[in-house]
Amino acid sequence: MGTGLLACAVLACGSVLAKQAAAPQPAAPVAPSSPPDDISRLARTPAQLLAYIQAAAEKQNYQGVFMYQQGENTQSSRMVHVVDASGERERVETLDGQPRIYLRHNDQVQYLQPDRKTVRRDSRHTVRFPGLLQSDPAQVLNYYKLKVLDKLNREAGRECRTVLLEPRDALRYGLRLCVDTQTGLLLKEQTLDSARRIVEQVSFSSVHVGSDVDPARVDSSWDTHDWKVLQPSMKPVDMTAQGWRVAMPDGFKTIMEVARQMGPASGSAARTVSQMVLSDGVVAISLFVEPYDAAKHRHPPAGPIHHGAINIYGKRVAGYWLTALGEVPVATLERVANAVQYTASRPARPAAGAAH
Repeated sequence: MGTGLLACAVLACGSVLAKQAAAPQPAAPVAPSSPPDDISRLARTPAQLLAYIQAAAEKQNYQGVFMYQQGENTQSSRMVHVVDASGERERVETLDGQPRIYLRHNDQVQYLQPDRKTVRRDSRHTVRFPGLLQSDPAQVLNYYKLKVLDKLNREAGRECRTVLLEPRDALRYGLRLCVDTQTGLLLKEQTLDSARRIVEQVSFSSVHVGSDVDPARVDSSWDTHDWKVLQPSMKPVDMTAQGWRVAMPDGFKTIMEVARQMGPASGSAARTVSQMVLSDGVVAISLFVEPYDAAKHRHPPAGPIHHGAINIYGKRVAGYWLTALGEVPVATLERVANAVQYTASRPARPAAGAAH
């Protein structure tokens, strides 16, 4: 359950989240127009600072190695990002374990698995490091407070300033950011719980920013013409019309409702799962609904499952199994899941006097 739904949350949910923003426009590589360490001045307008950080990730050429850390587990990846007349192009390659390559051209994404000779295609991913926002900064600041600290730090050999994005309630995690004082690029992001303990973090260990980044490095080095291609199978649905009622946490809005084919897993047939995605502009919550299967849903049991900053909460609702998944505290997922109600839809009655 965790693997399949987690993949959906990252691939499919993100594809719609990204489409909430304006489509990327072709542009030549440009650096933020502000002078070095202009972050201090921009901090007087928090929305402008957040937009500045997001633009730095989208409109500059850069390459480097970043590390994702969750507890004792770490994974290193090499990233190349370029902007040209066709828009944004990006390549991320894992450096540990089996090789995996993620390729993006604007809103088109490919995930390459050389050991399986498989290409998974999708549309626009969710905002990933060093990106930050999935909606308008002003909307985000209704639910997060922004603080800029005076002390400068260093990450990946570059000077950066610490920026805190603190939630205004207990529904969300906080973020501690370190932002390059010269380019505005996000160099480090830490997810913090209510006690300011680090839940997970991602940071560059080395990075170079500039127009001299080789555009050829975003291309795949493998010939994939005979690889198996996987395309997502999903269609829009109206879960409210199906009888589902979801009480939204403050600041979250429904941005996607689809039915998708999951699997088939080994020894089982493909199944249809309905999915609703909620977002507050920084994080997303996915609600997956499928018919209850006593044998399958006995493991894992109802209740929470932790996966770093991503938590999962499952429970039975009427004749269905509901899974809430998101990068929010598990208490938030439990609150959302326990507020979900299902009322079986009934066929409409014929109008009075209608012919039989």
